[in-house]
Amino acid sequence: MTNRILVITLNLLLPLLVTASIGSAAGFQLPTANRALFEPGGEERFFVGTTGRGWESGTFGGVRSGGYQLHEGIDIRCLQRDKRGEPTDPVMASADGTIAYINRKASLSNFGIYVMIRHRIDGIEVYTTYAHLSEVRAGLQAGSPVKAGEVIAVMGRTANTGEGISKDRAHVHFEIGLLLNDNFASWHRKYLKGQRNDHGDWNGQAMRGLDPREILLRQHHEGDRFRLVDYIRNQAELCRVQVHATQFPWVRRYPSLFARNPRAEKEGVAGYEIWLNFVGLPYRMTPLAPGELKSKAAVHLVSVNETERARDPSGKVVTQRNGKWVLTNSGQNLISLLTY
Repeated sequence: MTNRILVITLNLLLPLLVTASIGSAAGFQLPTANRALFEPGGEERFFVGTTGRGWESGTFGGVRSGGYQLHEGIDIRCLQRDKRGEPTDPVMASADGTIAYINRKASLSNFGIYVMIRHRIDGIEVYTTYAHLSEVRAGLQAGSPVKAGEVIAVMGRTANTGEGISKDRAHVHFEIGLLLNDNFASWHRKYLKGQRNDHGDWNGQAMRGLDPREILLRQHHEGDRFRLVDYIRNQAELCRVQVHATQFPWVRRYPSLFARNPRAEKEGVAGYEIWLNFVGLPYRMTPLAPGELKSKAAVHLVSVNETERARDPSGKVVTQRNGKWVLTNSGQNLISLLTY
């Protein structure tokens, strides 16, 4: 641990211990000592909005650009600054896990310096991301085990965007998500030729996010009754897609998100029906027997929930062309990566 992180940790020891004691057995805890999320009317003291916008633009979903720009995490406000006005809040692992990836070069990502941690909660392999850090704790590397509440970094405002992040907007960007495919680099080389990929299999495009605010609040109120796997299974449906593919990493990684189909169990699995939420998260899959596939096409859009699409179009998964619902280019890439 660097001297700076050590000093900051000692200065904030009491609030960190309080935060770490909050029901980590149920899943996640807050990644900083800022607990205003759980206080009535505390949103403005917890979330950091974009320039000139309210705190809502620091939450999850289509909260930017008139509802058409997806923000796949939450931006948590700092509590403490140094004499130069820079944030000094320790950033902590939100749950027990293993370091999956660290980017220590701010110029390589609009996330700036960031850390990704792999967890297993309720039988689900899930990942948390902590971005815009000023520094990562010395000695941490991919494969390092961490405990919930363990300090992993210092909050900052690093990014490679032209506008940058001002001191008054200093925050940690926090995500909770599932991994679409751990062969992202190979898929990228095949289908996105000529496009840059600085992070190998850990490119952010390989993840699909869940709403951390909703998860943290529900867990706070429900305690041990909250189960992450049930929360995922009960996402609102945007659309359903059928694919002829049968062997891809998601099938092995997330068996608890699959529904049983006696006919497919008897006749054999010829493909899957995939249920997607508005960000493109495959929250449910049903194996299909040969006679249950509605098209000979490799990918077939079965249905679209127009109410859900109108509520939040920011995931850009489906669109209408000539009066017909189709997968967007982003939606096609999503299914291609998922089934690669």
